[in-house]
Amino acid sequence: MYILQKTMRETMPQTPIFSSMLGSGCSGQVQPDSGERSGDPVYQDGSLISGSLEALIERLVPTTDYYPDRTYIFTFLLSSRVFIHPHELLAKVGQICLKQKQQLEIGVETDKAKLKSFAAKIIQLLKEWTETFPYDFQDEKSMKELKEIAHRITQCDEENGTVKKIIGQMTQNLLMTLAARNQYQEIREKFRQPVTDKGTILKTKPQSSQKDILSVCCDPLVLAQQLTHIELERVSNIYPEDLMQIVSHVDSLDNHKCRGDVTKTYNLEAYDNWFNCLSMLVATEICKVVKKKQRTRIVEFFIDVARECFNIGNFNSMMAIISGMNLSPVARLKKTWSKVKTAKFDVLEHHMDPSSNFCNYRTALQGAAQRSQTAHSSREKIVIPVFNLFIKDIYFLHKIHTNHLPNGQINFKKFWEISRQIHDFITWKQVECPFEKDKKIQSYLLTAPIYSEEALFIASFESEGPENHMEKDSWKTLRTTLLNRA
Repeated sequence: MYILQKTMRETMPQTPIFSSMLGSGCSGQVQPDSGERSGDPVYQDGSLISGSLEALIERLVPTTDYYPDRTYIFTFLLSSRVFIHPHELLAKVGQICLKQKQQLEIGVETDKAKLKSFAAKIIQLLKEWTETFPYDFQDEKSMKELKEIAHRITQCDEENGTVKKIIGQMTQNLLMTLAARNQYQEIREKFRQPVTDKGTILKTKPQSSQKDILSVCCDPLVLAQQLTHIELERVSNIYPEDLMQIVSHVDSLDNHKCRGDVTKTYNLEAYDNWFNCLSMLVATEICKVVKKKQRTRIVEFFIDVARECFNIGNFNSMMAIISGMNLSPVARLKKTWSKVKTAKFDVLEHHMDPSSNFCNYRTALQGAAQRSQTAHSSREKIVIPVFNLFIKDIYFLHKIHTNHLPNGQINFKKFWEISRQIHDFITWKQVECPFEKDKKIQSYLLTAPIYSEEALFIASFESEGPENHMEKDSWKTLRTTLLNRA
């Protein structure tokens, strides 16, 4: 666990400490004093494994001679929302700050140096909080608590106003970040609706009149690179608190409560929707082609694209493509598959074999993660995990371990592990895409019409007729259903 925390500490999102204000007394390794209360933090091999909520909050707040380890700051701020609302946590932090400030002011002569050091550390904590979890401050209650803490801290340095200037800049940056996120929410695209136009689906058109993926991009590597562009762009809008909502939302459902602030999972849903759209696009591109030779070519093309995605480290697009080719309307095209060189596809399916909890995929993911850590170029840093498997890992990690131990303390060891996995994801999503963007290809990938499941089956049956009574009945029913919707 110590090695885990050390690794996270080196790459954890953080802001520089104001060394000129802190002096030499600040160290993340110093532990706050602990008594013998039942809620005091419990350590095992030097690592914090449990504690009461109050004790964990106290460990978060700096003192004149203590600053919490940044790994702890990230993990606690991330996991605390399971037990307490951000604005309530801010209020408790504010109360502890006020108490410490009052203690420093006791006496005939106030130790101004200690007050300034204390103020600098509180500002540092607030900066890390606002920069790493800005959405915690989106409601009025949180902003009110932040302003109250800031007001108390500025009183520690009223002579030269340095603290006030830093807090002002911090607040301005926070507001700009929140405004940018809100703007994204306002202009976010609507979920692409599947095509249900019977005229497009039921009327077999000459091959020359149909625009397909090969007319836009015939190089598997280039398409894989453009898919990676889209993946990194979509995943950039997912934040640590979004992922932690999975845990909070599950707890709310288990307790038969409805917490509106933890059910806003649009960013997660939008990314998951992209996976589904890509799968359906692959199936559409295959099923809509009239000629078997061209259909075979497109199947082999997507196999090569998935292979290039694997080589890049884009496992999410790779899985989406494989899922699309395994959909029933595509899988039933036996005459087409008989002409496909499936050796490459078999290798890809081996990597994504679900047996042993996707053991093969996890081995490949671990290899990509290790490559990323020692990478000398942006291309080698790319790691895009299969998102729905990542979400399931977080979900099951939460479900199989309790939030509290039998003694009532918070099971912080559990949240170390959840935090580690989320931290890895956040690190991967921050990689800049090294590939040149092709707007034409991306436009096609994002806006090309995709068929509904019913439409896919009809297109599939039109490409290769039904082979048994069950398929014949399905074909007749589907055709009649769509025609009656006119």
